Order: sequence, then structure tokens, then C-alpha cells
Amino acid sequence: MPDTPAAPALPLDRPALQSAALRALELARSSGASDAEAECSASVGQSVTVRLGEVETVEYNRDKALAVTVYFGKRRGNASTSDLSADSIRRTVEAACAIARHTAPDDAAGLPDPPRLYRGDAPDLDLYHPWGLGVEAAIALARQTEDAARAVDRRITNSEGATVSSWDADFVLANSLGFVGGFPSSRASIGCGVLASEGEAMQRDYWYSAERDPARLEAAVAVGRRAGERAVRRLGARRVATAEVPVLFEANVAGSLIGHFVSAASGSSLYRKSSFLVDCAGQPVFSPRVILEELPHLPGAMASCWFDGEGVATRARRVVDAGVLTGYFLSTYSARKLGLETTGNAGGSHNLVLRPGGEDFEGLVRAMGRGLVVTEMMGQGVNPVTGDYSRGAVGFWVEGGEIRYPVEEVTIAGNLKDIYRGIVAVGRDVLVRGSRSTGSILVERMTVAGE
Repeated sequence: MPDTPAAPALPLDRPALQSAALRALELARSSGASDAEAECSASVGQSVTVRLGEVETVEYNRDKALAVTVYFGKRRGNASTSDLSADSIRRTVEAACAIARHTAPDDAAGLPDPPRLYRGDAPDLDLYHPWGLGVEAAIALARQTEDAARAVDRRITNSEGATVSSWDADFVLANSLGFVGGFPSSRASIGCGVLASEGEAMQRDYWYSAERDPARLEAAVAVGRRAGERAVRRLGARRVATAEVPVLFEANVAGSLIGHFVSAASGSSLYRKSSFLVDCAGQPVFSPRVILEELPHLPGAMASCWFDGEGVATRARRVVDAGVLTGYFLSTYSARKLGLETTGNAGGSHNLVLRPGGEDFEGLVRAMGRGLVVTEMMGQGVNPVTGDYSRGAVGFWVEGGEIRYPVEEVTIAGNLKDIYRGIVAVGRDVLVRGSRSTGSILVERMTVAGE
């Protein structure tokens, strides 16, 4: 990465964030609230996009916010503001209190049970690495990325652009139970999408790299080259006849299967009875080959934290053990609705890691023999209540354990219950995308609907 200047300062420093949050709690208590919570945050970010060598967009944000939640017994109200003046904080707390006084009581409402809160000083999880990349340097890096993509093959005739982004933030969360905590974090990314043409046929693809620490990003040239190669390899795509065959989800898209599971196993879906995983705790949901762990304390990872969005301490755990569902993803509220205990997942899951098997991607292709490799999916055809699954897909057809030709305009369909139980193998070609880490996933059988 090129040498960079110092990162721009956040709109508010840590003492100012804490002061605003604690002031909101004081005002809430003086207004008669039995409990209160306040989160104050500040962020600064920059995003530059270059298309066909020309600067298309330069975006810069510098934000601050305060969110206040108050409780009058079991009545709850919340309000937020981006103006952190003393008068604005007072009016925000007043608004939250007014809402709470006119809200129906809810037995599940309230702050977490005190023993669940994280206590002590949180050790550094290596989440803050300000890039400090100036606009001109970001433009140069984006051009380098796009140039590398366009240089892959003469058939790359157009570009969706290359984008270089950085984001730094800090926050303080405090509540009336005495919890005060927060930490700074950063995120950097490089991405590129291009189009390849041959005759009247046209295909597109992309690639990106995202990290907390910009020093760990894939090189700009590598990101661009990968995007170009992926676009070119899709030329000559065709449809295939409808069949029931094995389907191999490339690591770049395999995380979506885990995402559907997280949604179905989340408390809000469960207590509303809008999940196909209702009452499935302790039962086999996946293939016995599947081990899925939640590891919230991984240094430098995208979803690492010592406490969740309510201040509840997070912990490492095995969510799926040899196919058996051993735990849900619960906040304090959803846990109370279900008569369970919070799992420290207010705000989402933390670093889900699907344990890889011994085969690489090529080994999984050989193992499937005949079927479809999926490299990209379209549409949102997933029914969270029944688990019915139907999405548009593109990828490659496999015969005799070898990729033969690219495929487009097909739909892959099944039911997530059968898909999860039908997982034959997880590859060791592990890719981290956001909060999920997984290799390619081979499913024993799905319907591929084509001609």
C-alpha cells in the first residue's frame, strides 16, 4: 500500500462521547425514568470510485449521533439525534420519555440482567487501523485496480468501476446499571466490477477485499485481476436442462447459506413463529459433517467484540455441533419472549466460522462428478417460515469431475432443511466475507431449473 498521511480526526473524541452518553442518562433519571440506555457514536469515511479511468464519485462523511432508550417500568421509548448540543440532548431525552409514557407495557422490555453485562477493561481486539488515505492516493489506487482488471483480456470492454473506501468510528454505550463501554474500529475495502463481451454476448463479474487493517487487503492489482478473470470466464454461458444434481456453492457465495440460518435462528424470527427452525434446539438441522462456531474475540476480525449492542458479554460457542443445533442468536428482549437467556447477540452474530474439510475447491469439483458450481445468485426467493428456497444462479457445469462450460439463466431450488442436511463437504478454500468464514459448500442434491 502507498504511504499515507495521518487519518482525519473523528468528530468527537472518547471523553466527549462518554460525556454525552452519561449526560443523557442523568437527564433520563431526573425525568423519572426507571432505567435508561444511551449510545453516542462518531464516524468519518471516504469512498472514491473510478470508472474507465475517470473519477466518477468522491464521497466523504463525518457523522455523530446519540440514541437514547428510556424505561418507565415496562414501558419503553427511544429517540435519536445528530445534534449533540446540550439543548438537543435534553430535547432528545424528553422525546424518548414522552414516547415511553404513551407506550403499552411489555413484560419483556428492560435492560439486561446485571450479571450478564461485560465488566472490566476490554483487551484490545486489534480493530482500529485508520488508513488515512488521501483522495488523490485513493484515486490512484482505484485506477490501478481497474487498469489491472481491464488488462486481463481484450474482451473486457466496459467497467462498472473500481471503488476504494475507508471508514473509522468510535462509540460509547452506557446504561443506568453502571455499564460504560466502547471501542474504536475501522474498515477498508477495494472492489472492482467489469464487463466482458464476445460477439453479442456480454457478462459481468466482480471481486473485492475488505479488512479492518488496510495492510491486510489484497493488493489492488490482485483484486482487479481477479475481477477481470471472473468476468472473462463467464463468456459463452449457456442454459442447461432441468435436473436434480449436486450443487457446489463457491466460497464467495456459500456464506449466504449461513446467513439464512442466522436469520431463521434469530430470536425475533423465533418468538414471532416466522422461522422454519422453531423448536429445533437440540435437534439435527445440518449434516453431521457441519460444525459452526461463533468466535467473537478473534483479533482483527470484522465482527469481533467483547460485548454486544446491549453491553452483554459475548462468548465463544459452538452453534452447530456435528449437525445439531445447540444455540440460537438472542438479545435480551427476544430471550425473555422465549423464556430463555440472552446469548449476547443484540446487534447480530459474531464471526461465524464453518469448520473446513480436507478438500480444496478442485477436489470438491471432482467429488461432485456432475452438477452445477454456483458463483453468483440473484433474487430473494427464500421463505423464512417454510424454508423453501429458489434463487436465480450463474456458474459452471461440471461433467466427469471437471468444469466444462459456464451456465446462466438457471434457478436452483429446494428447501433449506434438506439443503442443510444434504451438505456433503465444506472446502478448505476458506473466504471471509463480513461476519462469516466458510469454504465452498457441496450440497448432495438440488433442483436446477433450466430449459
